[in-house]
Amino acid sequence: MSLRTNKLFVISGPSGAGKGTLVARVRERRPDLGLTVSATTRAPRPGEVDGVNYHFLSDEEFTRRVETGDFLEWAQVFDHRYGTLVSEVEHRLEEGSLILEIDVQGALNVRERFPEAVLIFIEPPSLEVLEERLRNRGTESPESMELRLQTARHELACADRYDARIVNDDLETATRELLDTLDRYERI
Repeated sequence: MSLRTNKLFVISGPSGAGKGTLVARVRERRPDLGLTVSATTRAPRPGEVDGVNYHFLSDEEFTRRVETGDFLEWAQVFDHRYGTLVSEVEHRLEEGSLILEIDVQGALNVRERFPEAVLIFIEPPSLEVLEERLRNRGTESPESMELRLQTARHELACADRYDARIVNDDLETATRELLDTLDRYERI
């Protein structure tokens, strides 16, 4: 029987690829996995709670925390900034493996500062499916939709820089693949 080692898993991929859904399903089956709460300058969406879904910060507070080195990574994503607090990552890694669900730019920044992190890319079966998922959300303006699709093309081009890639076509299959990937890397 091999022992598990605490790992920092970074899950990313295009908006609409199903990262949040997959991470939620994996955490239902693996409640031992820690999950950090990202900070953001965007306003809460309906139902989101400060400190649970995100740490909602003002632009000024976010800038102050960047300047004091409080973030493992942060990025400008569309009109807002998102970041992961170093203190949360360090604390949660002491307790067990940890999942960060962040954008591609942030994931690549984590790799630079935390080389032992395991990067896992979640991708849609196609750009057409991704566009359909985004439209079904009903939260995007036509301009925002085009920007998200343009960003998705760029992000998909970065997928080969990840340790593992999972196509989220069938949710149950993708969940099983993600669980298997986490288990494999924790035993390395």
